Amino acid sequence: MATSTVDELKKGPLHGVTVLDFSRVLAGPYCTMVLADLGARVIKVEKIGTGDDTREFGPFVEKESVYFSCFNRNKESIVLDIKSPRDREMLERLLDEADVLVENFRPGVMERLGYGPERLAQTHPHLIYSSISGFGHSGPYSELPGYDMVVQAMGGIMSLTGYPNAEPARVGTSFGDLGAALFAVIGIISALYSRTKDAQGTRVDIGMLDCQAALMETALARYDVENKVPTRTGDCHPSLAPFESFQAKDGKIVIAAGNDTLFMLVAEVLGNPGLAMDPRFLTNDLRCQNRPDMVREMEALLQKQPIQYWIDALNEEGVPCAPINTIDKVLDHPQLASRDMIVQVQGQSEKPFKTAGNPIKMTGVVDLDPNKPISAPGLGQHTEAIIAELMSRHNAYSFSGTDAESES
Repeated sequence: MATSTVDELKKGPLHGVTVLDFSRVLAGPYCTMVLADLGARVIKVEKIGTGDDTREFGPFVEKESVYFSCFNRNKESIVLDIKSPRDREMLERLLDEADVLVENFRPGVMERLGYGPERLAQTHPHLIYSSISGFGHSGPYSELPGYDMVVQAMGGIMSLTGYPNAEPARVGTSFGDLGAALFAVIGIISALYSRTKDAQGTRVDIGMLDCQAALMETALARYDVENKVPTRTGDCHPSLAPFESFQAKDGKIVIAAGNDTLFMLVAEVLGNPGLAMDPRFLTNDLRCQNRPDMVREMEALLQKQPIQYWIDALNEEGVPCAPINTIDKVLDHPQLASRDMIVQVQGQSEKPFKTAGNPIKMTGVVDLDPNKPISAPGLGQHTEAIIAELMSRHNAYSFSGTDAESES
């Protein structure tokens, strides 16, 4: 099965932008994956011998990490020894060519390597320098290590996740890493736009804890206004009702009726229009106050029919609802398939696997082809080609008589 090459996919709005990706594990690689999906050329700089830590994370396809391939698709890999004068020279040439640098080391690491933001701001003022770390590059916690679960716990999201009488729970995906990655993408794209006006690069400093606070919806404001610490509410929304899961005849269904009109439609579908006129349920605020009674009344009706019956009936009336799908059903979902959201990725082996595609759909931009596997790089796969490219450009530049040596 043929794979899409890096060049074939450079058709997005970031075509022409080159990203040097010093990041590893998840937050940084996810950020640069999104940039690559949008058309940027992403050159992943890896350490000799082992590369990105996630190359050792399971599951594996023919000894290649699925975890690594998921978030490093459509990138090029170069291995460099920063202590080697020759490799440092190559890195300097890469920096000359790059528009963006992304790293997610602890603060101080890039400075010790000689590639900190202050130095590069002087030598490469065009460069957009994006750092993703646990707590950002300022403040009393900046030197501490920050992993996804650490910031989920510290940022409060674990205290809101789970059921009232259960222990706090981690969000089912790496919410801390992924939130920071997406804010980094926003910062980088904003900086690229700003650079079109003044030709100056920008420092983008992303702290994972900051991002957790930004994603807490109204929890912080609710506490400040009500002086009551928000806590776990299970699968229901603290400010909307009905906005949760309900027991039907053969399992649970989610119904999200966020206003009074939708609740009236729910009552009609359930065969009890008078439910919407019940004094306990007349308004959203009353339904929130009397949620246990509302759930009891609704489930008594919902348990008469299976999930699919209610899905069809509620959709007919325009009421937001859904089954609680397991991952196998998500992978085969017709809506996702119709929007090219399930793509194939292939490493150096012959066996591709399925994962999520690019959710950013834009007019005139060629989407990732779900039938053509996207390449994930082997460790250092593109080293020789990138070095040859850099040397070729340097020789051409020298031959033109415009370098410092020929001017002297």
